[in-house]
Amino acid sequence: QVRLVESGGGLVQAGDSLRLSCAASGRTFSSYSMGWFRQTPGKERGFVAAKNWNSWIIYYADSVKGRFTISGDDAKNTEYLQMNSLKREDTAVYYCAASSSRPSPTLSSYDYWGQGTQVTVSS
Repeated sequence: QVRLVESGGGLVQAGDSLRLSCAASGRTFSSYSMGWFRQTPGKERGFVAAKNWNSWIIYYADSVKGRFTISGDDAKNTEYLQMNSLKREDTAVYYCAASSSRPSPTLSSYDYWGQGTQVTVSS
């Protein structure tokens, strides 16, 4: 079993930066692929970024490419999502997820999910 806890969300202005953290506990964290997704009311949860355990494979959604960076610290069992040049359309609840398979933009590929953290970007 893997438990994921996100933190770092908040209210920021457009153009600001924010770093989300995802602390993992349970099984060996380094053996999992990790992903970040986001969701706004009335919409499906959408893919943001994903990486494999050693960060040799990284994927980003086109909407965040060049602005967001996914990374991890195995020693701290923590994944990060650095978000720069934030836009109003980045406003959402952000979720981290862990997968025992290859990194993927597909929700069903992930075995464990955090509870989410709210990011609100004002103009």
